[in-house]
Amino acid sequence: MNTLIKFRPATFGKPHFNDEFFNRSLGQFLGNDMPAGAPLLNVSETDTAFHLELAAPGFEKNDFSLKIEQDLLKISGKREVVENQTNTRYSRREFWTNNFERTFKLPKTVNQEAVSAVYDKGVLNITLSKKEEAIPTVKTIEIA
Repeated sequence: MNTLIKFRPATFGKPHFNDEFFNRSLGQFLGNDMPAGAPLLNVSETDTAFHLELAAPGFEKNDFSLKIEQDLLKISGKREVVENQTNTRYSRREFWTNNFERTFKLPKTVNQEAVSAVYDKGVLNITLSKKEEAIPTVKTIEIA
């Protein structure tokens, strides 16, 4: 299982404000906890939402399933692959055809009722909106 995280350089013993959300193991940092054959993923953050981009070319939008269960976002993909019944012998075959499932622990700042997904040109784009109280506000203070 992964967490939605930001890269933070080591601070040698100084804890970060959102340790529960931003900390990760060395295996997570190096990507060793990603399931074999799983599509690659980008995670970005704005003031109002987290954005996930999952590279899954060759899928159709109906091949995906997104579920939120107990603060976990589960993304899975399953597609039927028709094998070519010719006498073709491959010397190398790298097309990715596996089914996959990826799970991410959501931070408490995500509004689980405001999640959307769009599949376009081989990329599944998922938007996880933040709760109102998690969105930073700016207050201008008049100087007397």
